Amino acid sequence: MRWRTLVLQYCLLLITCLLTALEAVPIDIDKTKVQNIHPVESAKIEPPDTGLYYDEYLKQVIDVLETDKHFREKLQKADIEEIKSGRLSKELDLVSHHVRTKLDELKRQEVGRLRMLIKAKLDSIQNIGMDHQALLKQFDHLNHLNPDKFEPTDLDMLIKAAEVGGSRHQEFKTSLTNMVKPHYVNSDGFLDEQELEALFTKELEKVYDPKNEEDDMVEMEEERLRMREHVMNEVDTNKDRLVTLEEFLKATEKKEFLEPDSWETLDQQQFFTEEELKEYENIIALQENELKKKADELQKQKEELQRQHDQLEAQKLEYHQVVQQMEQKKLQGIPPSGPAGELKFEPRM
Repeated sequence: MRWRTLVLQYCLLLITCLLTALEAVPIDIDKTKVQNIHPVESAKIEPPDTGLYYDEYLKQVIDVLETDKHFREKLQKADIEEIKSGRLSKELDLVSHHVRTKLDELKRQEVGRLRMLIKAKLDSIQNIGMDHQALLKQFDHLNHLNPDKFEPTDLDMLIKAAEVGGSRHQEFKTSLTNMVKPHYVNSDGFLDEQELEALFTKELEKVYDPKNEEDDMVEMEEERLRMREHVMNEVDTNKDRLVTLEEFLKATEKKEFLEPDSWETLDQQQFFTEEELKEYENIIALQENELKKKADELQKQKEELQRQHDQLEAQKLEYHQVVQQMEQKKLQGIPPSGPAGELKFEPRM
């Protein structure tokens, strides 16, 4: 119980100590007694690791709150009891919009990170009973009912979670260890290349079905190799071609871990650069213009041919009418008319 109290005190004092160091009044030095005084560059003090599984989130929240002058002044005047009671958390409503926006983004990233870890745990123990209450404890340091906004409740929960933070951190590490441990086939504590490829089989089977003739199994193996190399490049920090639990935990803090949909399969990747696509689009546009010109020319020719056809049909109709009139006159015994319309009579022999 004593070590838990120490963890709580550290988390509460960490904010105060950092901000006090920034606002501390410099000591006035008697220049008549001290000679050859040269300014010394102040070393940047990195806050120590709290040991909490949300240590990075805690530090980022502190860094953002430090940028707000009003909140920093309130924090310097507040005592431990006021911080623990949650009264200080209400001051969050008075911070600038820019600070609140940054805090909202930090919370969304933290919620995404926890969701990914819990999903990975669920996938690893499908056939084993799951303690859902234990999973929800991973969200004790934030309000998961509103995952998009950082509210005073979130700051209050973040402070209070430190009281049991030590035990939560150990549970979290144990949970991740149990998740990854079954994949250490030879029990050496490392994931080698073959063990990594075995991890990807489940995800690949969601995309490639051996029973489906349209799915290319050769392409699936290519994806497996690509995923293996990607993990080695991103997670294997010491480049020994082996992945330890520590390297895995460190990788969960990266931004890429929060964006699982960023992975693209071979059929999703771009085969052309932007310049090549632009050049191709220009070629297509030129071809379309040429085709449009030809289509317009053909349309004009069609209209001209139609006009000529209509004229021929009109002349043909007029000719038939004349022929019919002549035939009728012959049948009625009326002599044919001359050029001026006069009647023509044939002389009798």
